Amino acid sequence: MVIGMTVVSFATSLPELLVSLQAALDGSPAIALNNVIGSNIANIALVLGITAMIGPIAVDKGFYKLNWPGMMFFSVLLYYFLSNDSVLSQLEGVLLLLGLVLFLFILIRDARKELVSSEVVDGALAEAGFAKIGLWFCIGGLALYFGSDFLVDGAKEIATKSGVSEGVISITMIAIGTSVPELAASVIAALKGEKAISLGNLIGSNIFNIASVLGLTALIKEIPVTEAQILSRDIFWMLGFSLVLLPLVFFPRKLMIGRFKGAFLFLGYAFFIYLVFQTTA
Repeated sequence: MVIGMTVVSFATSLPELLVSLQAALDGSPAIALNNVIGSNIANIALVLGITAMIGPIAVDKGFYKLNWPGMMFFSVLLYYFLSNDSVLSQLEGVLLLLGLVLFLFILIRDARKELVSSEVVDGALAEAGFAKIGLWFCIGGLALYFGSDFLVDGAKEIATKSGVSEGVISITMIAIGTSVPELAASVIAALKGEKAISLGNLIGSNIFNIASVLGLTALIKEIPVTEAQILSRDIFWMLGFSLVLLPLVFFPRKLMIGRFKGAFLFLGYAFFIYLVFQTTA
């Protein structure tokens, strides 16, 4: 769970970071903001839904003691910052980053008190040499850099030609695109029986998306809310999916997210996508 909420989450949040930075620098703040909000919705409803339908996910006590409260704290804090003056300022970006540092300190401090297994999730990676790992790292980094550039340009082109706003494209197509690493990591972890990593990856990724992605982006360039739907609809869906995760963990079967709950989340995401395009039709 700790590895999923730190190392894996940071890695799978890099697409959101690069896309958001690229969009902000290109003068498209709606893409930067809706990318994160849409990605957080997709992580819980789409990715967790699909992962749970593959196989039930057992949830440990750390979920409701620290991880879920941390995700809700950053989600509510983002809503407060945006609803206050419709701008995510540089100061608020700094506060988000400092909050992330504090959260990670508490998470790692608590984890060190528990006995952890030295079992390696990916045996092939453990046997690989530093040269091969470095090569994978460079290839992945280049793909992320150019991929984020292509994704932002393509989304803006689609929005222009289809007559749909950049916000709609970013909260649907871009959000799903940047959530593919979370989906891949979670499904692979679930198939390998490391389902704690699956859940930890998604919760941690949502925290990183808000605190580091938007925090760093706002630090470089303030992010204004340019579309009313961000505050009137989209962010409430993000808060709603995050909030409903807690009762789903406890009812009807305690500390278990089964296939039925996964299907419920997936159908909820499908309804959200339908609603987004329906309101713009």
